[in-house]
Amino acid sequence: MITDSRPPLLGRLPAGVWVAALWTAVVVFRYFTRDDELRHLLEYHGNPEDMPLVVTAVVTTLVAALLVRLPLVAVVVALAGSVFSLGMSSVPETTVLQFLIADAVVGYCAAVRSRAVSLGALGLPLATLAGLLLWGAVEDYPVNPFAYGGMAATALIAWLVGNTVHQGRAHSEALRGRATEQAVTAERLRIARELHDMVAHSIGIIAIQAGMGSRVMDTQPAETRNALNAIEATSRETLAGLRRMLGALRAGEPESAPLEVAPGLGELDRLVEKGASAGVRVAVTRGGEPRALPADVDLAAFRIVQEAVTNVVKHSGTRDCHVTVDYRPDGLAVTVVDSGTRPATADPGTGYGIAGMRERVALLHGEFSAGPRPEGGFLVAARLPTPLEVAP
Repeated sequence: MITDSRPPLLGRLPAGVWVAALWTAVVVFRYFTRDDELRHLLEYHGNPEDMPLVVTAVVTTLVAALLVRLPLVAVVVALAGSVFSLGMSSVPETTVLQFLIADAVVGYCAAVRSRAVSLGALGLPLATLAGLLLWGAVEDYPVNPFAYGGMAATALIAWLVGNTVHQGRAHSEALRGRATEQAVTAERLRIARELHDMVAHSIGIIAIQAGMGSRVMDTQPAETRNALNAIEATSRETLAGLRRMLGALRAGEPESAPLEVAPGLGELDRLVEKGASAGVRVAVTRGGEPRALPADVDLAAFRIVQEAVTNVVKHSGTRDCHVTVDYRPDGLAVTVVDSGTRPATADPGTGYGIAGMRERVALLHGEFSAGPRPEGGFLVAARLPTPLEVAP
């Protein structure tokens, strides 16, 4: 459905229209409060409310109308008003006022326009002042170089102020862009970790079950059937998880967002059943006073146990592991011990699984260690800090 996002009618009127309406109202008011107002507006002998007022009204109206589309022309108009006002020697402040209007346009160009346009806008008043000085020298007309130098300084200051605003906006936009890129990168890493944990665990279970089924296919049909049932169940769960994750990534379709909560330590029993179906006995010990955990801590703890058990199934060569979940006042401690009798090795492993576990713990400002035990086997230990109380 396409909606009309145009602003209201009054909001679509150009700024020049509003400025012209203001000056018209001023002239109309003065017409009814002062005799022969129109004749006075054509005079400029010492009264700034006569011709100088008209010049200011015309310049500000044209500048407001041209500022957005033709800013350099707006500078030219303001400078033209300033030069025209030089003839009003009895009202010298009019010339300064028109030049200050040109300075304001220069500052605007430096703040919101390109460097080329802003430098062009700055060059116009400086060139005008230089031309007036040269004309005064040629025509032997008395000019005050200090006054012209001061006016040039106002133009330069206006450009510097506008350029500072431009640089500040550019810096802010760069920071916002960098923050967006970091957020996208963090989200991609999170999705990659979830995919790795989900797929690696499920594919490991499926591979073990497929190998077991192929070995006992001819001698133990019942075991083969159990292996195929486990493969089917694991595959369905993995597909459902992938479907939920991909649904959450679809933009613009809130109804497709996943309705199921992320897994947590409450899923440990199912994880134990999967490990048993793959031939690994998983013993779980819970210590401390169980309590509700923050969602990120709960998910991280479950994924750490899941990845560690998957490594036992795929790499350990043993059929036993022990999982300990200890609820402490200041955090949660999780350990997974491979009870195999393999000799210890020096390298604790640097695969994606251990790196992913370490990164999860680091994001939660916890402590993580993984490596072989001196007596054999492998130990994964993580401590995740948690608040003292978490609303269920």
